[in-house]
Amino acid sequence: MALNVGLVGYGYWGPNLARNFSLNKGCVLATICEMSPKRAQQAKTAYPNAKVTERYDDLLEDSSLDAVLIATPVSTHYELCRRALEAGKHVFVEKPFTQFAGQAEELVNLADKKKLTLAVDHTFLFTGAVRRIRDDVKSGNLGDILYIDSVRINLGLFQSDVNVIYDLAPHDISILCYLIDEDPVSISAHGATFGLSEFESVAYLHLTYPSGMVAHFHMSWLSPVKLRRTIIGGSQKMIVYDDLDQFDKVKIYDKGVSVKAGDIEALRQALVDYRSGDMVAPHLDRREALALEADDFLSAIVEKRAPISDGRLGLRVMRILDGAQRSIASDGRKVTLP
Repeated sequence: MALNVGLVGYGYWGPNLARNFSLNKGCVLATICEMSPKRAQQAKTAYPNAKVTERYDDLLEDSSLDAVLIATPVSTHYELCRRALEAGKHVFVEKPFTQFAGQAEELVNLADKKKLTLAVDHTFLFTGAVRRIRDDVKSGNLGDILYIDSVRINLGLFQSDVNVIYDLAPHDISILCYLIDEDPVSISAHGATFGLSEFESVAYLHLTYPSGMVAHFHMSWLSPVKLRRTIIGGSQKMIVYDDLDQFDKVKIYDKGVSVKAGDIEALRQALVDYRSGDMVAPHLDRREALALEADDFLSAIVEKRAPISDGRLGLRVMRILDGAQRSIASDGRKVTLP
C-alpha cells in the first residue's frame, strides 16, 4: 500500500523533492503547502492531483497523511519538524537539519519516543561515488584513514539566512560522518565576512579525531572557479573524489608511504619507502541520488528501520557545525566536541 506524503515548501529544493517522491511507486504526493501564490500555482500546474494549500495545519490535521517533507528555510526546520512529529507524521527534512545541535537532539529524541522515522536530506550519501568510497573505506581497502581534505568553493549564491558553513559544509561533513564511525574530539574554525553578506562567506574547518585522523574543509562563495574535490588519504591507498568530473569522479591511487622498521636512529633518519602503483577509476552507479534517498526513506518507514541518513547522522553533523560556529566566535579557538 502506497504511503501518502505532503510537501512543505515549493521553492528552490521543493520541486526536486516533489518530482522524485511523485515518481516513487511507494508513495502518493497528496498535498503541497506553499505560501507564495506564484509558486503555489506552479505546484498546481505540475501536480494537478495534489491538494495545494498555504496552511501547514492542513497537513498535520490530515489523518491519511503518513509523512511530511520539509523544504523550507533552516530557521523554520525545528518548529515544522517538531509539530509534524507530535502529529504522528514521519519526517524528511532538508539540510541543514536545524539551526542548533540542541534542537536536533530534541527532535531525534521525540522521533524515538513517538516511534517515527526521521531523515535528514543529505543527498550526496546516495550518489554512486560516495557509496563506492564507503565500500572501499569499510572494506579496509585504503588501510587506516590518515586524513581527509575537502574543498567546496564557487562564486556562489549568497544565502540570506545562513553563512557559508551552514550552506556548504553539511555536504562534506555528512559524507565524513557516513564514511567514518568515530566522532571528532575537537574543531577549530576561521571565517571571514567581506561586506557582501552579514554572514561568513569564506571559512576553514579543522577537525581532530581520537584515532589521530584529521579532516580539513575549505568553503567559499567567493572563488573565481568552482571546485568540489575531496582527498582521502589512507595508509595503503588514497582516493581523489572530484564531483565535477563527469567521467571519473572517483580515482583510487595505489600510493602511499611506509616507514621502514629499524632501530631508533633509523627512524630519526626518516627512512621512508614511497609506493607508486596503479590508478583505478571504478565504474559508478549513475542512478539519481535523490530518487534513491526517497526510496530509502519510504522503505525505512515500511520496514520500521532507521534510514541511511537518519536523525542521528544529522545530529552528528549539527554538533560539528555548532562547534565550528563557537570556534569562529572565539577567533578560531579550538573547541572540544561532545
